[in-house]
Amino acid sequence: MDNTLKIQIWSDVMCPYCYIGKRRIEGAIEQFGHKDAIEIEWKSFQLDASFRASPDDNIYDHLAEKYRKDRDWAVEMVDNMTENAKNSGLDFQLGKAVLANSYNAHRLLHLAKKHSLADELKELLFKAYMTEGKNVDDNETLIALGEAVGMNKELVEGVLNSDAYGKEVKSDIAMAQQIGVQGVPFFVFDNKYAVSGAQHVETFVKTLEKVWEEGSFGPQLTVLNANEGDSCGVDGCN
Repeated sequence: MDNTLKIQIWSDVMCPYCYIGKRRIEGAIEQFGHKDAIEIEWKSFQLDASFRASPDDNIYDHLAEKYRKDRDWAVEMVDNMTENAKNSGLDFQLGKAVLANSYNAHRLLHLAKKHSLADELKELLFKAYMTEGKNVDDNETLIALGEAVGMNKELVEGVLNSDAYGKEVKSDIAMAQQIGVQGVPFFVFDNKYAVSGAQHVETFVKTLEKVWEEGSFGPQLTVLNANEGDSCGVDGCN
């Protein structure tokens, strides 16, 4: 291994545990003795690529319908997730979340990656959806977020008004399927070890240390945790 430890993270903007996972891996990196050697690459994943929102959609009814439960159950689930997020310093306001298809947000993330701004944009997209109640499939919202991280407005508009980076989004998703990703967040460390779910900070620290100490790696990816942590899959979050 050279002096860089690369972490690839598959996640979806619409996945609450992906935001929690982002905070936890960041916390682990801060504790890691070689944090300046870390490189993060965000990879696209869509929990529901076919989703089409309607004006009457809300997260409680959506979850109740998805899991075939009542609305009270959905409210309790969101409350538990909100408390979980609070432990990572996040302020979830999912009651006002605007349900949306994340495809265009992922396309914009690939543009941001080209300008080394993907991490900054990912943070703003998560916050826009989980906390601020913004529609992350709305062009005006995405343009504003793109500008906020330093991208040129005309460049962002050009991407959103075209099919640019669609192939890259689909390529990331195909790669996830190839390596057996069942839910997100999903973390791959130097193409050697994988960790599924928003694991605790200590788990991530141990993984970073293990990868760094071992150095070179083989061609086969090994998933370290036998059971998935907090994650979201195509059938919902758990």
